[in-house]
Amino acid sequence: MTDTDADPIDDRDRMIAGKVAWRLAPLLMLCYFVAFLDRVNVGFAALAMNADLGFNGTIFGFGAGIFFIGYFFFEVPSNLVLEKVGARVWIARIMFTWGLVSAATALVWNAPSFYAARFLLGAAEAGFFPGVVLYLTYWFPAQHRAKMVGLFMAAVPVSGVIGAPLSGWLLGLDGTFGLRGWQWLFILEGLPSMLLSVVVWRCLTDQPCDAGWLTASERTWLEATLARERAHRESVHKYRLAEALGDGRVLRLGLLYLGLVTGLYGVTFWLPQIVKGFGGVSNLEVGFIVAVPNLAAAIVMVLWTRHSDRTRERPWHVALPAFAGCLGLVASATVSNPILSTLALGVALIGIYAAIATSWTLPTAFLTGTAAAGGLALINSIGNLGGFLGPYFMGWVKTATGDYSVAVLLIGIGLALAGLIALRMRQAVADERPVVAVPAGRPS
Repeated sequence: MTDTDADPIDDRDRMIAGKVAWRLAPLLMLCYFVAFLDRVNVGFAALAMNADLGFNGTIFGFGAGIFFIGYFFFEVPSNLVLEKVGARVWIARIMFTWGLVSAATALVWNAPSFYAARFLLGAAEAGFFPGVVLYLTYWFPAQHRAKMVGLFMAAVPVSGVIGAPLSGWLLGLDGTFGLRGWQWLFILEGLPSMLLSVVVWRCLTDQPCDAGWLTASERTWLEATLARERAHRESVHKYRLAEALGDGRVLRLGLLYLGLVTGLYGVTFWLPQIVKGFGGVSNLEVGFIVAVPNLAAAIVMVLWTRHSDRTRERPWHVALPAFAGCLGLVASATVSNPILSTLALGVALIGIYAAIATSWTLPTAFLTGTAAAGGLALINSIGNLGGFLGPYFMGWVKTATGDYSVAVLLIGIGLALAGLIALRMRQAVADERPVVAVPAGRPS
């Protein structure tokens, strides 16, 4: 290929990737927005629910975190089913059941019912996130994946930007039709997931070969590019499912993700209560305060993943924001000024989100097919145990000491370890970095 050929090929590649992104990304982002809102709105519900139901920090932390135990047990089976039956059917099923369980959380009346609802919510949602990451590999070559995962994951901090004030406002419906504000929060934030399941069923396209919204030549171009990339990875080593689940790199990536997720949910579930504890702010004001670092995180996440794609570098793009997140948590635990502490937590959230988004480019550098479905789900399963450990540990320390500082420091150490694991993955990822091949066909 000559230099004069390179620019038109790159232009066509970007054109097709952009067309696919405009078709898929908005719906997937909206789905993840409502998913994450249903997952973490318990942090705002706690501002009133804990007092109503007599929950202390340990009970709340255990209930918030047990979501991820259900997630852990059902993640790999769910993703394997998605790989077999297709994303359209399975993601629609996931969304309907999680919306139903989320709304039903309004019916909890004591600690055991709270634990059961949260466990079932995790089981219902299992497979959604790794399923979408796998689904993106069906549509985007490697040079676009960090950007696309970043766009998809930007829905998470955006859910904080919009969802935090919304959740604070919904708590103000207390007493309407005899329901408490936290009950309205669960009901009204669970309904959109069920409604979106119908949209997913009707609108999501499983594979490029099914995409009537691409021209025939565009489909040929995209399928050939992805097939050549997949063939290159498999020429280095084609992983069977059992082999992928026992591969040392997959397990190390699971531990890396464990450190990141422990930090994410240790902060996310407790941030509303931390801010409320500073005193002098209403529930609605807490929502607006929490929205600020989430907005910053959404912007940085998109910019950081785009930079990773441009440079084709992954491990340092995971490690540097993980280290920044560690420093933010350490600063938050050691300063006494509430404003500075909140700003430090914001820095931690920005770093955590940027590291998480880029980390998902590491396993897709060497896993394909069913091995990718199982491997991605296993990484997510191991990592999301941090969603149990972070909130529960924070709650236990708060109950025992009356303060969050020790827990925040230890969670920060976990982020630093995650960054070190990413750096240890440099050679492992470089050894099997896929070649971006250009098929001969020309799209119209």
